Amino acid sequence: MSLVNDLGELSGPLFVFGGPYSNLEATRAALDEAKRLNIPSERIICTGDVTAYCGNPEETSTLIRQSGIHVVQGNCEESLAADRDDCACGFDGENDCSRLAVRWYAHSKMETSDANKNWMGSLPHRLTFNFDGKKVHVLHGSNKQINEFIFRSTDASIKRRDLQNTEADIIIAGHSGLPFTEHVDDGIWHNAGVVGVPANDGTPRIWYSLIEATNEGISFSHKSLTYDHASAIETMLKHGLDDYASSLASGIYPSQDTFAPAEQQAKGIPLQEQTIVYNHRVLVNA
Repeated sequence: MSLVNDLGELSGPLFVFGGPYSNLEATRAALDEAKRLNIPSERIICTGDVTAYCGNPEETSTLIRQSGIHVVQGNCEESLAADRDDCACGFDGENDCSRLAVRWYAHSKMETSDANKNWMGSLPHRLTFNFDGKKVHVLHGSNKQINEFIFRSTDASIKRRDLQNTEADIIIAGHSGLPFTEHVDDGIWHNAGVVGVPANDGTPRIWYSLIEATNEGISFSHKSLTYDHASAIETMLKHGLDDYASSLASGIYPSQDTFAPAEQQAKGIPLQEQTIVYNHRVLVNA
C-alpha cells in the first residue's frame, strides 16, 4: 500500500470515526450505526488506532479489516506492524499515559495475530479524495508527524501549516480523541472523535461524525452513541486492564497529561451534539 491512497471522488454522506482502541462492542455499535444510516463501507472512514486501551485487539482488528472500510494507519498500527515495544505516542515514558500504556500495549502485541499486524502495516498513512468540490486529506495525528496531538485549543498556526502543506481544503484527523470542527482561514480542521473510549466529558458516550453536502455547504455533524460498555469493561478486567476500564463508565480518562490545558479544564463537562456548516467562508452552527 502506498503512503497516500487517493479515493477519487466521493459523493453521499460520509461516516467518520477514530480510535476503535480494541473496544469490540463500541466498534460494532459504530458499524451498526453506519448500516442503520445506509452508508456503505466505501464511504466509512476510520482515522486509525484500531487497537489500544481495551480488551479485544484481535477481534476488533479483524472486524475492521473485514468490514472493507477505509482506515489510515495510526501510531498504534505502525508500532505493532514494526514489532516495537511501545505505542510511540510521543511521550518520554515519565508521564501517566506512558506508564499506563505498558500493560495495554503488551496485551495488544501479544493478542494481535500476524495476519492483522501485516494488514496494519499495509494501511496508508494518508487518504485523499474530492468531496463537493473540495480537496480532503485524512491523516492520523498531523501532516508533520503521526503522533502529534491536535486539539481545538491547538494554535491555529499549526493547523494552517498542515492545510497549506497538504494543499487541502479540509483535513480530517484523529489521535487526540476529542471531537471538534474548526474553521482555519478558508479551510477546515475536523476531528470526529473516537469510539473506543469516551470523550473525557463525564459520560460513557462515544463519538463519530457525519459529513454531508447540503445546499448551504458541507455539514459536519458531531454525533454520540451509547453501547454495551459493561461488556467491554468485563473483558478488560478479565485481562487485567483495570486502568482504562473504569473510564468506559465514568467518561473520564485515567490520565489527563495527553490533553492540552484547555482540554484538561473541560474534563467532565458533557459534550453536546451539533451540526456545523462550512459554506466555504464561515462556520455556522445549524
